[in-house]
Amino acid sequence: MKNKELLKNRAVVFLLAMLCCLLWGSAFPCIKLGCRFSHIASDDTFSQILYAGLRFILAGVLALVIGSFAARKPLLIKKSSLHKAFRLSLFQTILQYTFFYIGLSRSTGMKSSVITASNVFMSIMVAALVFRTEKLAFRKICGCIVGFSGILLMNLSGMSGGFRLTGEGFVFLSALSYAFSSALIKRYSQDEDPVLLSGWQFIIGGTFMTLVGFVFGGRINVINAEGVSMLIYLAFVSATAFSVWGTLIKYNNVSTVSVFGFMNPVFGVILSYLILSEKSPSGVLGTAAALVLVAAGIIIVNLPVRKTLNDT
Repeated sequence: MKNKELLKNRAVVFLLAMLCCLLWGSAFPCIKLGCRFSHIASDDTFSQILYAGLRFILAGVLALVIGSFAARKPLLIKKSSLHKAFRLSLFQTILQYTFFYIGLSRSTGMKSSVITASNVFMSIMVAALVFRTEKLAFRKICGCIVGFSGILLMNLSGMSGGFRLTGEGFVFLSALSYAFSSALIKRYSQDEDPVLLSGWQFIIGGTFMTLVGFVFGGRINVINAEGVSMLIYLAFVSATAFSVWGTLIKYNNVSTVSVFGFMNPVFGVILSYLILSEKSPSGVLGTAAALVLVAAGIIIVNLPVRKTLNDT
């Protein structure tokens, strides 16, 4: 009960959610570095899927090992819970990342960033309208619009061009898959350990992606210390961020946590500049303005609601 109340504390939610977003934001430049170290070309989609699959298998192992030490017992999944891990893996890993990698290779990074950020909208919509785990309040819609406008502002100059089903369409399906995975985490974590679910779904999804990547010609021909180190770091990012994120969703509304997802591309832009010297087309002022709008959106969604007489 004490841990439950702590994880519902607004300050704790803010700090842990921002940590997750910082880790995910670091994945943007680190994936590029990892592929560069392993000599995987930017248009070699199936080698990227193979690389991602290996990353997620390792992430699942790390999550289970760390979670087992924390729980002081091995996190072994029950036979009766396997279907939950498979279903979660389908949306959180297999569909989300397969669609993302294929779509990204046929679209621009800026358009993909904006479309991916729409998963915050969709997570709240799916939770409210499909799974009915929370109410779709006007305040939440306004907060999402404000936060999304920040992401749009940051990428506005790169939004020209057409729409391809196998490009932007697949990136959208990736975002939709994420939305369903968030709702499933909320439902399943009421009876299951979110770290256990996260670990096993990564292993299942990572194995599937590795096989798909290999069967369709994906290869990692260059193995070196830099590439292996980056793969381990990316696995750590997934294991830590998804486990913490899932735990936060277990004890809070999906909207309360998901809205922080607008920070992912912001951190991605900042860290890409620091690590890869990549400059955002919106410039320093545009990025700063985007950060303000994203922060405002997060605050609006998480504003405390006054109870009325009808609520008591």
